[in-house]
Amino acid sequence: MTNKNPLSFQLKVDDFLPATEDEKQSLVQMRPSVSFWKDAMRRLCKNKVAMVSFVVILIIMFFSFIVPSFYPYRYEQQIRGSEYLKPMTYSEQELARIAEGEKVFPHILGTDGLGRDYAIRVMMGSRISLMVGLIASAIILIIGSVYGSVAGFFGGWTDLIMMRIVDIIYTVPDILLIILISFAIKEPLSSLAEKEGIKWMQVLGPNLISIFLVFALLYWVGMARIVRSQVLALKQSEYVTAARALGASNGRIIRKHLLTNCIGTLIVTTTLQIPSSIFTESFLSFLGLGVAIPMPSLGSLASDSLNGLNSYPYLLLAPALLISLIILSFNLFGDGLRDAFDPKMKS
Repeated sequence: MTNKNPLSFQLKVDDFLPATEDEKQSLVQMRPSVSFWKDAMRRLCKNKVAMVSFVVILIIMFFSFIVPSFYPYRYEQQIRGSEYLKPMTYSEQELARIAEGEKVFPHILGTDGLGRDYAIRVMMGSRISLMVGLIASAIILIIGSVYGSVAGFFGGWTDLIMMRIVDIIYTVPDILLIILISFAIKEPLSSLAEKEGIKWMQVLGPNLISIFLVFALLYWVGMARIVRSQVLALKQSEYVTAARALGASNGRIIRKHLLTNCIGTLIVTTTLQIPSSIFTESFLSFLGLGVAIPMPSLGSLASDSLNGLNSYPYLLLAPALLISLIILSFNLFGDGLRDAFDPKMKS
């Protein structure tokens, strides 16, 4: 058999001998065990579009929350003789100060009609828009997850009544409600802020507080429906039955088992809710229903720039591009999170 003719069809006996231990180990390809979170983060890091969007979000947050603390101008500061300066230019008074040897920081994006540096106003406007988006999304997450989990867990008449309330809320016009709430709380809020000296109420103003109230009253219904559908699918699982057999309360089952297993969906939905909240705030600020003057917002900056659009188009360019960039980045990053946390997207 050892001198077998290579052209012969006779089989070699040595090919059918049992494999040795070394040969068996060389054929074994073990994949290291990873948790759900590690696997999701690994797939998220491989998504280049999502990671680039995340970096863009971090850069915008850096310029919105950190740079204004050491920027040489303030958002409400009016500089006489510096009205409607073009980007990277100086007024006559500033040129005279430079001629005397004084260092003057340039107006990177120019100035507006009141002589206020436009770059710091854009940064503060993006800060307001991001804060509104994050706070509103947190409000929607808390109310929607609690409401939807209770409705899905108890089911029956409880679920029926709670979901009919959601259907009714869907029919309420949000813009009209914001206007009504803003006018209703304007006088009481202003008097309370002045009497008690509450600065954050004075800064936000009745319009922005009314926006938060509307988010708490209306915008959580989508989150509630998503959480309800997840809870309806999970409450029949074995670990929920085991928790009931061990005497766990309904609140503990919802909090420790059902919502914990919905965390991936909650993260993705909340991330996708942020750009929607930012767009809503920018749209309302564009209509004059946003932050109180002189606090800027990206929507109010875009609205103010329309008056001089033909002569000073660059005043509209910066807030419009920044709104688009923020919304696009959050949407792309949310899509990346959805692909990372969805088991069906595994390759």
